[in-house]
Parts: sequence; structure tokens; C-alpha cells
Amino acid sequence: MAASRTPLHPPGGARSAPGPGPSPDARALGVHDLPEALTLCYTQPVASVLAASRLELAVRSGFTAAGGQGWGFPATGPLEAVCWAGANLVPVIPETLGEVRQAAAAAAFAAMARAQGRRSSSIVGERAAALGLWAGLERHWPAPREIRVDQPSMAITRGPDVAPDPALRRSTLAELDIVLPACVRMFTEEVGYSPVAGGGGPYVQRVRSLIADGRSFIRTEPTPRGRETVAFKAEVGAVAGTVAQIQGVWVDPLFRGRGWSVAGMAAVVGAVRESIAPVVSLYVNHYNDRALATYRRVGFEQVGTFATVLF
Repeated sequence: MAASRTPLHPPGGARSAPGPGPSPDARALGVHDLPEALTLCYTQPVASVLAASRLELAVRSGFTAAGGQGWGFPATGPLEAVCWAGANLVPVIPETLGEVRQAAAAAAFAAMARAQGRRSSSIVGERAAALGLWAGLERHWPAPREIRVDQPSMAITRGPDVAPDPALRRSTLAELDIVLPACVRMFTEEVGYSPVAGGGGPYVQRVRSLIADGRSFIRTEPTPRGRETVAFKAEVGAVAGTVAQIQGVWVDPLFRGRGWSVAGMAAVVGAVRESIAPVVSLYVNHYNDRALATYRRVGFEQVGTFATVLF
């Protein structure tokens, strides 16, 4: 994946996804709105990468393939804010709007979400936007499992500050049988439940797709019993414009304390900047001191703050 924007020309026959009931202040986006929506996202590329990556996919393949809907604020006229509504609800509300318009955009997106009903497993994005959206939903949606209000958003736009791990490489589809368990273990540690409980077909397909797209990075080592296993891993979970977002960073407990996360992340940064996007980003819980120290050693700097509401 080269560091270039997706051409803003939808394939023939693409249609906008069916939207929720009308809101007086927001609208469901059609394919004709996507260029404007992406232009807005690109004004704050790190904060918007999750939403922009889905909108870019909608440009290429339509809303159904992208797995959700795009919403725009206001209901008429030039877009001032957008929201992606899919597996995650991701608002993009620029701070340049000012507090009054930011609040109006969050309220409009909340009205759209209430009309649709809860279909997303989380609300995630820049903190003011995500928590503003949740404020309009908390009396209407089920109580969340957890609200993470302080997640430093970090980015690096140059080479890493430390030497990369020469053992880090892209995984292959032939290694799905060792990559998938590592992904499941990481997800369960981070979120609190298994992503494959009750089947997990979409999650398995997600991991398979990341491998096929060259966005899964691993270091493998033999266990004490001699079986090859994933000792360190990270994925490029989202790419849009000039930004790639790293997700799923994990070290097997058997190999923690060896400093592999620092060298591994340095290698990921180098590989991603070389072949995917020049800006590498991620977000992390503020209480994860070890992870924060790792990312800072590599050269990441905080550029904003995210929040996540988990259901």
C-alpha cells in the first residue's frame, strides 16, 4: 500500500447505504458526498484515520463492502463534520468548528445513532468528539462495559530512534494457524472477551485479510517445547491518506521483559513508512506506562487524545 490517497471515483453501480431515520441536523452520505467527506477527514489525518479508511473503502467498493454508513453534519450545505457508523461508531468533528458547532454535530450524530439503534461495538475517536457523541446516547443505549477517557494518540513521521529488530517480518497466510491465536490472545487481554466466542468468522477473516494485504508483522520463536509461536506482533489496522494506524501490538508473556517490543516497533515503523504510509500512528491507554515508554523510545510523540466507549 503506497502512501497515496484513494482515487475519489466510486465503481459503477455503487450506492449509498440505507440510512437511519432522518435527523433535522444530519444526513446519511451518498457516494457523491465522499470526496467532500474525505477532504474534511484529511484536514486532521491522524485523528480521522479510522473513519477515513472506511470512507476510502466505500469509494473503491461501495458502502456495503465498507461495512457501514457515513453521516454528515449539517443536514444541508457544506460538510462540517462526519461520522462513520459500522462495527465502530467513529465521529470526526474538527476542533476548528468551535465548541457550539462541535456540540451541535455530536448531538446530530447521536440522533442518527438513536434512530438506528446500537449496532456498533464501540464509539472511538478524538476525545471531545467521542465523549460528546456518547453524551447524547448514554440515556438511550445500554450501559457500556468500559469507558476509556484518556488514550494518548501518538505519531511518528521519521525513522525510529532505536535499531529495528532484524527478526521482524511480514506474516504469511501459511502462518494463519499461529498468527490467529496470538491475535485472539491480544484482543482478549485488551478488551476483556474473546473475539471468536460463538464462532468468530468475521474476526478470522479480518486477520486473514491483514495477512494477505501485507499488514501483519510478527517475530516468531520456539517455545520451550520447540513449537514455533508468535513472540511479538503488530498490525496496520487502518490506512487512509498519508497515515497508517498500528493496532494489536502484543508480546507473548513467555518473551516479555527482553526489550523486543521496542526493537519490534522500530522495525514496524521502518517497514510501514517504506511501503505503506509516511505517518505511523497509534493510540494507547494512559495507564499503560510500559507501552507508552516503549513508543516514546521508538520516537512516537503525542499529537492528541482519543477516548473509547466499549459495549
